[in-house]
Formats: sequence, structure tokens, C-alpha cells
Amino acid sequence: MDHNEFMAQCFSLALRGRGFTAPNPMVGAVLVYKGVVIGMGWHHKYGARHAEIDCLENVDEAERHLVPESTLYVNLEPCAHHGKTPPCAERLVQEKVKEVVIANTDPFEQVNGRGIELLKQGGIAVTTGILEKEASWLNRRFFCFHTLKRPYIILKWAQTADGIFAPADRSRHQITGGYSQLLVHKWRTEEAAVMVGGTTAMNDNPQLTARLIQGRQPLRIVLDRRLQLPHTHDVFDKAATTWIVNEQRDGQQGNVHYFRAAFDRTLLPVLMQRLYESQFLSLIVEGGAALLDSFLEQGLWDEARVFTGSQKLVTGIPAPVLTEANLAFNTFVEQDTLGIFVNKNSPFTYMQGMEI
Repeated sequence: MDHNEFMAQCFSLALRGRGFTAPNPMVGAVLVYKGVVIGMGWHHKYGARHAEIDCLENVDEAERHLVPESTLYVNLEPCAHHGKTPPCAERLVQEKVKEVVIANTDPFEQVNGRGIELLKQGGIAVTTGILEKEASWLNRRFFCFHTLKRPYIILKWAQTADGIFAPADRSRHQITGGYSQLLVHKWRTEEAAVMVGGTTAMNDNPQLTARLIQGRQPLRIVLDRRLQLPHTHDVFDKAATTWIVNEQRDGQQGNVHYFRAAFDRTLLPVLMQRLYESQFLSLIVEGGAALLDSFLEQGLWDEARVFTGSQKLVTGIPAPVLTEANLAFNTFVEQDTLGIFVNKNSPFTYMQGMEI
């Protein structure tokens, strides 16, 4: 059988849960009997049954007798612990599945090889490492969180054709077209948190929500060093939870949480640690230029998504400059160009043809 073909099907199934599974990974599973798929499943949302169980439950009753002679493909090692659901590895042993083919082992400390061990102890043949790099890219947020102990960090900005980030007076200026804006809203539903600096929050009054796409709202993080943002600004509304990072106080008022931190070089690492402790797997940073430059200067980023519009401004605030970056690909979004870049030092490599 073509392991790659069936594993690629697992990827497509896994992506159906994008934006809903965190802090769990995206997982798809395919059950195959003599080259024919007899069951498919995926992890639909956090707390729901896992992909392997979903796959087994979707096998037609008339074909259930084929399960012991079938191969299960799954892009991540079956779990071996009791969490929101029982261990998937135990269920596979109970069903007497003949073979399990896996892309990645699970770095989560309560699994990390134990699922594979349970399968082998139960008499199931196990194959690992099929499309391993592609699968690592698919679940790069999950792997980053568990191996680097911080959220996966995406930097996003728009720049003019001549490399200007914003007008010199910092006034709001729309660089990209409508479809690019729609894409940004889609990305917000897929990431755990979204962040902006104080100047951007003050001048642009962003809502930082996904209003154009149906989906989960991200945590909003705003730097407001001296607590100068008017409470009439949109980040204080009830549309999503907001963290206000400042130098003056801790506390909570409704859905707004105040976190005190020193505004020095320790700020970003401390904030990433707090996000890690709070189980936020990913962060998208949307500006301003100074905040983006701070992430870049500290090498604290994994991926950059850069829109380049067709217009020019000649003068203004220069856009951030990527130095330690590999270009994954360029694509057109109506009249705009979107470049996807990966940190050269990142352990997560973009594989041709994979989705972002």
C-alpha cells in the first residue's frame, strides 16, 4: 500500500478541525482494508472524541468484521492517557487492529512513545515516520508548545510596494484590499491569541476579532504601559477576552485582565511564559512596527506573513526587515502579494504543497 497517499488523507481530515482543537493537536485517521478505505475520522473540537475513535465509529456495521485485518493511518501517535477521553491506544488494541501507521510521535509528556508501546504490547504492528516533516508542519503550534515551552509565534504586517509600514503621522492607512482583510480574520479564528502594541491600539482602535469569518475569537493582548487607553476603545468590549499588559497593576474587570510586567527586554519572554502556562498554543502579532521589530530583534518568532500592496507612500515608517528568514512561498491575494516566511532557526520546516 502507498503509505504516503493514505497519510496525506489524514492531513486533509485533520485540517477540518483547524481553529477548534487547541490545546489539542489536529489529527486525522484513515482505516484501510486491502487498499480500500473503510473508515475515516478526525478530531472535531477540543473535548470531542479523538480521530482514531471517530474513524472506528464511522466504519459501517457491515464492514466491522474487517477491522482486525485493517491498517489504521494517523498523523500523530495515539494517546495513552486518560484526559477528556479514554486512551486511543487501548481502544485500538481492543479492536485488534492489525497495523497502525504513524507520522509523528507525540511530544506531550503523558504520551511521548507510550501509545506506541501500548500498541506493540497489544500485538499491533507499528510503522512510524511516514511524511514526518509534513506532519510536523501541520501541527507546528502543538509541537512548538510542547518542545519549546512557548506558543508558536506568527508575525503579520502589511507594507506598501516601497516598503512603508504606515504614514509618518501614524494615521490609519489601508494598504491591502478586502480579500486580504478577510484572510486576516480567518487567521484570527485559527490562532489562540492576537497581539498589538500600545501605539497601534491607541491610534487605530482595532477590535482584534474575527468579524468577517465565523469561528472562535482569539484572546486579545494589548500593551498599555501606563494604562492610557480609553475604556471606550473596542478592545474593552465583551466580544473576546482581553489581556492589558502594563507596568502598574494586576487584576480583572469582567473579561479584561490586567497583567503587570516590566517593559524591558524581559517583557516578551515573560509574556510568552504566561501564555504557555495558560495553555495558549499560538500567537499572531499584528503590529505596530516597534513591537514587530522587538520580536524580530530577540529572534522570538517562527513564521511571518507579509502583505505587500500595490501602492506607494514614498515616506513614512519603514516596515520591519526580515533577515533570519527563509521564504516558503509567495502568492497573489487579488492585487496584493502575500509572502510566507519561516525563521531559519525554527525546527519546523515548511514542506512544499502544505497549507499554512
